[in-house]
Amino acid sequence: MPTKHKRHAITETAPVKEALDALRAELNGERLDLGEVVVLGAEEKLARLRAPRVDDQAKLDRLAERILDGDLHLDPVLADEAKRSWVRGDGPAPA
Repeated sequence: MPTKHKRHAITETAPVKEALDALRAELNGERLDLGEVVVLGAEEKLARLRAPRVDDQAKLDRLAERILDGDLHLDPVLADEAKRSWVRGDGPAPA
């Protein structure tokens, strides 16, 4: 049937077959909607890829809160020296 959408062929290799057979068994004869399976799998993969960035952002947010609250207990002389060394360019390279 003609379509403007991309088409995909899926070969049931051993791991794919194993996963789909387990799903088919739970469906008790209901039709397996591969489109739904692909969408759910893509959403899960996307969440896993984004998780480290979300975690990093949460850590930065907590650090920002501590800075704003003055809750770092830093040595002001050492902090000033660190800031000056970064401004001069002889501090650690940014990650």
